[in-house]
Amino acid sequence: MILLAIDTVADLCTACVWDGDPQRELGRCVRDIGKGHAEVLMAVIDEALAAAGRTYADLGAVAVAVGPGSFTGIRVGVAAARGLALALSVPSAGVSTLDALAEDARAAFPGRAVLVALDARREEFYVAAQGPDTAAPAEPRRVQLPEAVALARQGRPVLAGSGAATVAQAAGGGFDLAAQAATADIATYARLAARRGFSGERPRPLYLRDADARPQQGFALPRKDA
Repeated sequence: MILLAIDTVADLCTACVWDGDPQRELGRCVRDIGKGHAEVLMAVIDEALAAAGRTYADLGAVAVAVGPGSFTGIRVGVAAARGLALALSVPSAGVSTLDALAEDARAAFPGRAVLVALDARREEFYVAAQGPDTAAPAEPRRVQLPEAVALARQGRPVLAGSGAATVAQAAGGGFDLAAQAATADIATYARLAARRGFSGERPRPLYLRDADARPQQGFALPRKDA
């Protein structure tokens, strides 16, 4: 199966084309844009397809990073994945950012447990503790720094994610650190999706906190009589 994977949860806007058998990447496009994923995502996908020598007609499935991460970025990626899957009549699936970062960390430190900690700002972290394999990943949570430190001190796992260094320092140091990034390599999302298969359930955003921007409550313009 030829799989398209896309990731818009952080500053990067990325896509790759993956061959599920024999498990290899055919082409990718990675742009560090910060914001504005909606404006460039389709061009990124087109570039990845061109690099792979494939077209949309070759795709058998679509995978997408579902967060946690940027509220707007997640929404852009998930909407694009759903739309492409519907237009192409192929299945789609979501992969957690925390799962993908843990997968990268285990590749760098085989046989080790992993604690992924993403900096959620406001002195909070998105965390997930995972064992040496993916058999029983922990539920993702939003926690304060003291709780993240307590998790890190349980067995001294490898720390990964954009908040890893902060947690390691607060816990007294001496930890092995994997990639300290806000998202994983795009091929990791493709590989995880291909490994897990496609159940038919559409991808859904993984939000661990409400959006910062909210509609005003109880606000109404004064009514004008004709």
